[in-house]
Amino acid sequence: MLKIAYGTWYAHPLPEGHRFPMLKYELIPEQLVREGTCTEDNFFEPGPLDEQWIVGVHDETYWKNLKTLNLSPRMVRSIGFPLSAELVYRETFIAQGTIECCHHALAQGIALNVAGGTHHAYPDRGEGFCLLNDVGIAAHYLLTQRLARRILIIDLDVHQGNGTAVMFQREPRVFTFSMHGRDNYPLRKETSDLDIPLPTGTPDEKYLALVAETLPALFRSHQPDFAFFVAGVDILETDKLGHLAVSREGCRERDRLVLEQCRQAQVPLVVTMGGGYSVRLADVVEAHCNTFRLAQAMFF
Repeated sequence: MLKIAYGTWYAHPLPEGHRFPMLKYELIPEQLVREGTCTEDNFFEPGPLDEQWIVGVHDETYWKNLKTLNLSPRMVRSIGFPLSAELVYRETFIAQGTIECCHHALAQGIALNVAGGTHHAYPDRGEGFCLLNDVGIAAHYLLTQRLARRILIIDLDVHQGNGTAVMFQREPRVFTFSMHGRDNYPLRKETSDLDIPLPTGTPDEKYLALVAETLPALFRSHQPDFAFFVAGVDILETDKLGHLAVSREGCRERDRLVLEQCRQAQVPLVVTMGGGYSVRLADVVEAHCNTFRLAQAMFF
């Protein structure tokens, strides 16, 4: 059975002006159940996250100041959300959801987190609506627990996975691949193991050709035994922040290519949702739901 991490904390309310991006976390599960792709049995609520996994990849001082709400005003501005104990608590549950997805993926081939993909969180700071790097935390967990030996992070959110790139720059067991918009946030890009910056207006044909060409080569060269996929739908032409020109059908095909590569290689896969900022929330929700539909159809 397809297992999906989702809990009441995922849709934690924010002050006016910050709520819109969070609504998708409620609407995605509702849509999947309403249409019959999933039932309530597909969803599990993560438990609390042990702090040892946070400080395994994040600086202890940063974590201490984050959980006690003692970050500097400048650091809070970089995060982009008003800081609160509830928001920090929410991030810990999402990261634990990604860890628990790892166990389901090892058993069944794939698992998905309704949230996550918080790839702008650096070891020593948060940025871009990301406080803790859930994929980074889960990758470290797998290596420490000897559940994986070589991990591939496939980050196809439209924004570079800058925090993840820095987090694993000295860890040869984790290969970071980011294909992202060249001309958008973050203005200063970091160095992943492989970066493919895309020019503004990149359409389906060019985008999908790069995915289809790159993934098999990465699997051959790195030979991962576990993979993470940050499946941001901010690549859509309707996205306010993305600046690419990928259709909803193109986004779905991108997901199919990633899932099929992992399925054929028999590499367990955890998928996190990443970003999505289209003007119409329905465009965001539908594109994200396509990822879950494909996982259900291809693996079960």
